[in-house]
Amino acid sequence: QVQLVESGGGLVQTGGSLRLSCAASGFIFSGNAMNWYRQAPGKQREWVAGLAGGAATSYADSVKGRFTISRDNAKNTVYLQMNNLRPEDTAVYYCRVFLGSSHYWGQGTQVTVSS
Repeated sequence: QVQLVESGGGLVQTGGSLRLSCAASGFIFSGNAMNWYRQAPGKQREWVAGLAGGAATSYADSVKGRFTISRDNAKNTVYLQMNNLRPEDTAVYYCRVFLGSSHYWGQGTQVTVSS
């Protein structure tokens, strides 16, 4: 079955960096678009970044220039490099893939940015 497992979250100070990973299994990873989302306490889940199968990237305005999404098809893994982190980036971060007519989500990884 489809599985997405995020890792790499943690506690970091303002201005710091983290790299999140999302290991995928159960489907053909290369060629499928992968996306990162986040959900802060009391807020709706929001889209952060996307990476198409053909390597085109897109970003929410709030993270543009600070976050970079990438993938390693040999490892079936998508990454989110987060630089210059701010307290407002504090959230649980999820990766997502859309296959056929279904969305699949990982369990999430917590990112906390202290001021």
